[in-house]
Amino acid sequence: MADTVIVHPNRDKVESKAAKGAVTLLLVVSAALILIVVIGGLDKLQGMIVVAIVWALLYLFMAYLVANWNRGILPVAAGMAILLTVIAAVAAPAWFARDKTGFEETTLPASILGLLTLILVPVSVALIGFAMRAFQQKWNVEIEVPREDADRYRRGDTDFEPREPSPV
Repeated sequence: MADTVIVHPNRDKVESKAAKGAVTLLLVVSAALILIVVIGGLDKLQGMIVVAIVWALLYLFMAYLVANWNRGILPVAAGMAILLTVIAAVAAPAWFARDKTGFEETTLPASILGLLTLILVPVSVALIGFAMRAFQQKWNVEIEVPREDADRYRRGDTDFEPREPSPV
């Protein structure tokens, strides 16, 4: 009986690697922006601080999963990004409204917090697009092939055509 191994052909495509990298990067950037806004405006935020911190930690956990080729978390990331887009679009004007005389100062200037919150909107929209594109790439497809075919595939033989392993 020939030794068989599992090959993930869709993970080796340049497009798949780029999508994985983009989604991972966008999740980390989003988490960083959320944490900066929370820490920078901590003394003036009215509740939901714990939710924002948990949201950022979830984004970091999702980035870890995506970096390890977990396809199932991509729709969850896109759904959370949709919610974050709405929240950020509503919250940004409130930070800009605080950038006037008579308001108490925050750790970071209110205009900077407003700008960072506003930046979350296009970052989240990009995350939605890249996550859904990555989901379409079917990273989960596995092909069981004989070891010598897998070795040829990994070397990049252009004439590689996977064949079924021989029966026992």
